Amino acid sequence: MRFIDREEVARRLTYQKCIPIVREAMIQFSRGETKQLLRSLIPLSEGRVFGIMPGALGDHGAFGAKLISVFPENFARGIQSHQGLIILFDAATGAPVCAVHAGEVTAIRTAAASAVATEALARRDARRLALLGYGEQAQTHARAIRKVRNYESLVVWGRSGERAEAFARRMQMELRLPATAATTVREAVSEADIICTVTAATEPILMGEWVRPGTHVNVVGSGYAGPAEIDNDLVVRSRFVVDSREGVLSQGAEFLRAKQAGLIGDDHIAAEIGQVLAGEIEGRRGAEEITVYKSLGHIVQDLATAWALYSEK
Repeated sequence: MRFIDREEVARRLTYQKCIPIVREAMIQFSRGETKQLLRSLIPLSEGRVFGIMPGALGDHGAFGAKLISVFPENFARGIQSHQGLIILFDAATGAPVCAVHAGEVTAIRTAAASAVATEALARRDARRLALLGYGEQAQTHARAIRKVRNYESLVVWGRSGERAEAFARRMQMELRLPATAATTVREAVSEADIICTVTAATEPILMGEWVRPGTHVNVVGSGYAGPAEIDNDLVVRSRFVVDSREGVLSQGAEFLRAKQAGLIGDDHIAAEIGQVLAGEIEGRRGAEEITVYKSLGHIVQDLATAWALYSEK
C-alpha cells in the first residue's frame, strides 16, 4: 500500500492541476455521477472536531474516505489545523491501495474550489482581493485566486495586526503586487471585488452592509452547523450558490442561521456550483449583483485529487 506524504502532495498537486480536477468533480457531483454521505462529525474539547467523510467516484470509480481532525489552535503552534488521511480503494478489486496526507490535499483543493467558484461567479474585471484570515487557507486562496483572476492588490485582516502585516509582506514578495493589512474587516472589504472568509470565527465578522454591489464572496471557514462568518443580511442580499445543496441545508451555518431567523427558505439556494459550471443554471446575472459561494468541502474533491496523484505515471 502506497503512502503519499505532505511533501509529495505539495510538490505535485499544483493549482494548474487541481483547479480543473475540482471543477470536473463538482460537475459530476451535481449530475449525480458520484456518491457521498454527509460528513459525520464528532465534537471534541475546546472547539476541536473529528470528521469522517466517505464517498465514491461513481459506480465503477475509486472510492474511499477522509479521516480528518480540525484543531484550530495548531496555527499558533506552526502546524496544520487539519490533520488526517485520505484512504483510497481500488474500484476493480476493492482493496485499499493508497493513503494520502489529508491536511495538504485539503489546503490545496479547498482553495482550488474557491478559485473554480470565483472563475464562474466573480466579475471579469475584478481587481482587488480581500482575505479575512491570515492562516494557511488565506495563503492558498491568495495563490489559487490568482490563477483565475489577475487581481492587482490584496488586503488582509486578522485578529492580530502583527500577524496580518507579516502575512501581507510575505504575499507581496511572493505575488509581486501591493499587499496591505487592514485594522478592521470593514476597512479590508471597502473596495474589494473578491472577498474570501477563511477564519475560525464563531460569530459573523463580515456584515452585508459593508459589501459593495458586484462583489463576489467565498465563505469557507465554517464547515459545519454552528460557527458562522457572514451575517444574515449578506446571505439574504446575495445570489447564494453552494457546493452541495444537501450539505448546506444540513450543515451550512450561515444559511441555516438566516433560515432559522425566518428570512429565507430553502429556495434561496440559487444553484450548486456544479450546475453553474455545466451551464444548467445561471451564475452571476449582472454587474451589480453580490454573489456568495458557500464552501463546505466534499469528499469527491478529495478523492478526485488524491486519485489523480496516485494514478499519475
